[in-house]
Amino acid sequence: MSADEIDVVIIGGGAAGLMCAATAGYRGRRVCLLEHANKVGKKILMSGGGRCNFTNLDVQPGNYISNNKHFCKSALSRYTSENFIELVERYGVAYHEKEKGQLFCNNKSKDIVNILLEECHHAGVSINTQCKVVGCEKDETGGTDGRFLVETEQGAHRCQSLVVATGGLSIPTMGATGFGYELAKQFGLLCTETAPSLVPYTLHGSWLDIAKSLAGVAMPVTVSCGRYSFFDSLLFTHRGLSGPSILQISNYWNYGEEVTIDFLPSQNIKALLHQWKREKSRAELKNALSKFLPKRFAEKWVSLAASLGVSNKPVNQYSDKEIEALVEHIHHFTLVPSGTEGYRTAEVTRGGVDTDGICSKTMMAKRVDGLYFIGEVLDVTGWLGGFNFQWAWASGYCAGLYV
Repeated sequence: MSADEIDVVIIGGGAAGLMCAATAGYRGRRVCLLEHANKVGKKILMSGGGRCNFTNLDVQPGNYISNNKHFCKSALSRYTSENFIELVERYGVAYHEKEKGQLFCNNKSKDIVNILLEECHHAGVSINTQCKVVGCEKDETGGTDGRFLVETEQGAHRCQSLVVATGGLSIPTMGATGFGYELAKQFGLLCTETAPSLVPYTLHGSWLDIAKSLAGVAMPVTVSCGRYSFFDSLLFTHRGLSGPSILQISNYWNYGEEVTIDFLPSQNIKALLHQWKREKSRAELKNALSKFLPKRFAEKWVSLAASLGVSNKPVNQYSDKEIEALVEHIHHFTLVPSGTEGYRTAEVTRGGVDTDGICSKTMMAKRVDGLYFIGEVLDVTGWLGGFNFQWAWASGYCAGLYV
């Protein structure tokens, strides 16, 4: 089969693929980027409510999950958030810090995509959209030993370096598939178990009824699972629980595990109740709590306390035993989610190509010369807050230096 001769083929036109393409192109490499969707950067465009949380001011290896917790260190240290911020500022794109170091575009996510496209244009990168890859193999014929033959519906390419930047399984309506994992296995690499992550919880039975009755109520909480805890907003939905705190803890949650929620992390309900008793307050508990909690939630949670033998009454009438029950009910509430909303709404995929088979400096497969994996397809998952984009920029940049 006749094939175009090229230095680098990159499969996937997301954040990591575009960054890798531009970096390699500026090195003088002939780069062809293949994207099966009708345009590149779709996940960038929809991220951050359309404003793209493109990085975080405080990126640390501890913000990432992987079977090899050290793997991400090299790339993150060599391409930092400051490096990407400098690129954004060079193009005059206005941005702001929302909270906790999270940087968003002032205008639209398209500004970030346009930066990457301009970089690719200046670097001479060829971008082919609506280009589905139908096969990849090591080409051992015609004097091109060690090259890859990449066949697409638009034609074939023969290249020295093949970069897999296909992302994970999250948000299949955006075109996500398991193609990158299939390629990895084809070339003898291992993959860790994958799961939807940064994803809302679903509930069932009476807990689902409660969530539905509180749908739309948001409040700051501390959510814990195992030894991990996050303080952020929780949102009740018609399907269960969402909000940043829930998305964050989902990174560390496995099916069947218990989750603990402190619904009043800024106060001590035990101290408050004893104070109200000393003051001889006759305010009913649900009304007293409404000063600190959303009214709908306070009313519902006090009514649920009846199952603990604690009824709604003036706060100066509670016994020490009832106070201890309320402490557990409000500060240490536990439940086991029935599941998550799955890849349909998950922001990322946890797990992926096993990093033990990848060089952390170059992103190249240790046993397959010229084959690289970058971005979400790898078993590296970041927290909510710009960390996954920073991993995409860093891993794409580092691979771009070596392809």
